[in-house]
Amino acid sequence: MLNEALIKDVLDEAMSLGADFAEIYVEQTESQSIDMVGGKVDKANRGQDYGVGIRLFQGTNSVYGYTNDSSRENLLKTAREIASALVGEVIRKPLNLVRQNIINQHIIQTDLSEMPASRRVEKMRQVSDTIKHYHESISQSAVALSEKKQHVLIANTEGTLVEDTRVYTRLFIRAVASNGKEMQTGAHGPGALQGFEFIENLDLDFYANDAARQAVTMLNAGPCPSGKMPVVIDNGFGGVIFHEACGHGLEASSVAKGLSVFANKLGEQVANPIVTAIDDGTIPNAWGSLNVDDEGTPTQRKVLIENGILKSYMIDKLNGRRMKMASTGSGRRQNYRFAPTSRMTNTFIAEGPNTSDEIIANTEYGLYAKSMGGGSVNPGTGDFNFAVNEGYIIRNGKIAEPVRGATLIGNGPAILHQIDMVGENLARAQGMCGAASGSIPTDVGQPALRVKEITVGGAKGE
Repeated sequence: MLNEALIKDVLDEAMSLGADFAEIYVEQTESQSIDMVGGKVDKANRGQDYGVGIRLFQGTNSVYGYTNDSSRENLLKTAREIASALVGEVIRKPLNLVRQNIINQHIIQTDLSEMPASRRVEKMRQVSDTIKHYHESISQSAVALSEKKQHVLIANTEGTLVEDTRVYTRLFIRAVASNGKEMQTGAHGPGALQGFEFIENLDLDFYANDAARQAVTMLNAGPCPSGKMPVVIDNGFGGVIFHEACGHGLEASSVAKGLSVFANKLGEQVANPIVTAIDDGTIPNAWGSLNVDDEGTPTQRKVLIENGILKSYMIDKLNGRRMKMASTGSGRRQNYRFAPTSRMTNTFIAEGPNTSDEIIANTEYGLYAKSMGGGSVNPGTGDFNFAVNEGYIIRNGKIAEPVRGATLIGNGPAILHQIDMVGENLARAQGMCGAASGSIPTDVGQPALRVKEITVGGAKGE
């Protein structure tokens, strides 16, 4: 990392032509991955990355640049070149950097270098073998292990100087079932802000068996009927709908520009009173957590929607200027090649008063979406289309036959008003979220909940 004297000189040079804020972001990352197909290692990669990003503000204008060369001469040259884009009145202020001694909320027990490759392969092969022996229709398995250690230093002309280390571990599991004519898949992707101890403590047999169960069940499922109906969305990754269709609309990057349906609606009723939604970057060792965000601001637990009322947004420094609101520790980026912007961390719908059994029992007919897949969203309107990876018909208040080919079609802000039952079984699941500042780890989550009416696209009419 850079010494404090050089950091000050670079920040001073960056402010030399009229910027009113300067920031330097230094990152060193180690990463490694192993891919296994059918119980055999297909490929393995290991690498390092290092770079420095420099960002300047002048009012609500911003300019960003980065370099891999951290020599004094090059950093000062880069700072001057970036500064030339924001020429104005130069106001010199003394720079006093204050190093923040953060409390690490995310304890890491095993460093990347401390675990032999043979142990990693052993754990992955255990998953592969479990999938293989689940059922005779299982035709293939794929297991991928990814690990990353990221060390960052962030300093700015507000006096911030902070360093943080993040260690990520994730296992992605896919099972394929085939009957000779067609194939179906099941998958899980558990991850955490932890070292390899996360894998050591993970119930590998559960995830392997459940991925295989999904594949086999859907292979034997009939087509899903279509039409408007109640839909019960299960806990965990079901929260991807809120994340995509509503969460992005609560990020300051869209709110500040008036591109969000939630803009200028603080204090208004935006959801059924049974709905409370939270973004919490402080959950210990959670996949989307951070001690500080990528602007050096401590992360927070933010209640976005409370009992249906819009309470807050997720705000970064630049959009906070535009909105005249303070940062909420939501400035995130993939790496030094990206300028940060407002992003989610661990975003979920909070627990409600109902049990899962009550929700199912109170649904005469509808769709039970046990596992959600990918989809598409128009971020300006919240209109979405999501696939259901594993679905079942609900008949007479009971889960009945499995169905496949289902999609959920609707509008995120409208769906918030349609949620009429929320369960007690909150769970979170892991994913990667892509946006203007790159791809970042995020948790989605919710308890089981019911949307009283939504359009279901099916394989064919009933």
